[in-house]
Amino acid sequence: MNKIREIQEKLKEKQLDAVIITDEKNQRYATGFPFTDGIVLVTTTQAFMLTDSRYVEAAEKTVPETVKVLLFGKDVRLAKLLKMLLEQTGVEKLGAEEEKLSYAEYCAYAKVLGKELIPAQSIFKELRPSKTEEELVCMREAQAIAERALDDVLGFIKPGVTEREIAAEINYKMMKYGAEGNSFDTISITGKNTSMPHGVPGDTKVQNGDFVTMDFGCLKYGYCSDMTRTVAVGTVTDEMKKVYEIVLQAQLAGIAGAKAGMTGNEIDHNAREVIENAGYGQYFGHSFGHSLGLDIHEMPVAAPGATTVMPAGAVVSAEPGIYIPGKFGVRIEDVMILKEGGCEVITKAPKQLIVL
Repeated sequence: MNKIREIQEKLKEKQLDAVIITDEKNQRYATGFPFTDGIVLVTTTQAFMLTDSRYVEAAEKTVPETVKVLLFGKDVRLAKLLKMLLEQTGVEKLGAEEEKLSYAEYCAYAKVLGKELIPAQSIFKELRPSKTEEELVCMREAQAIAERALDDVLGFIKPGVTEREIAAEINYKMMKYGAEGNSFDTISITGKNTSMPHGVPGDTKVQNGDFVTMDFGCLKYGYCSDMTRTVAVGTVTDEMKKVYEIVLQAQLAGIAGAKAGMTGNEIDHNAREVIENAGYGQYFGHSFGHSLGLDIHEMPVAAPGATTVMPAGAVVSAEPGIYIPGKFGVRIEDVMILKEGGCEVITKAPKQLIVL
């Protein structure tokens, strides 16, 4: 999987001769290679991966023939090799990822290369939101791994188990079933802690009558999955049932109305309206969803005020919640693929209230 040709077309469109790619995720997007401490250089007609001895063999086996792998090290430093390539290929207008490089790095590259760097982050902002079928296969597989882990973990949760133990079990199961790592730090919180949307797992023990919220995902072929489920343990109050049902109906409304061509604000509104009409609007403070792919949080987002039109092929989370401080919180999260006329939910795990 590589996007060299697409990047080259964007270079021509933006009247750039080349772009240097330093961000690891953008490097993987461009070449299909999962990691390197070097640089990827793409010109309008050629592509180069500059890497060191730790990765050169793997890179040569992985990247497409259209990408030439070059070695830097003690004899030829990275900056010197890059400058030489720019001279050989006649690059004048050089783009760089202005949002991924620090100001100091940006200035340093410009100085050592003797060229003004032209902001080119827009290349990846325009290309990455709409996923290809090949990318979607990776994301479906990552999602299936996370859901398989959830099936096992539901049998692990019981009074006396700590938040940290639940998180560890989720992580272990995802790795056991083929994950390359976590999409983000797993959230598993219980009781009053569930009122904190991004609470950190600690030593709090599950008690009878608690909600347990688990937000987690894994990587497969570099692509992320993401899901949240809130379950009850032992008993559940009428208020807990009511709030859970409101969140579920809000999520279903958001999903039912989501399609390519809508703005993020419009998708968010369909779900937020349900929660507001139920009288819990003040307890839903975050957005309905975010795009994901090689990064767990990508653009565009389904959020209040978001005016960007969501493209076909965008993979977006659907995760409304209600969080009542000092009591409990509920979040339910699926992932959907936006299409013309609707969306496809790739999360298959049940989301009716489960009482363990």
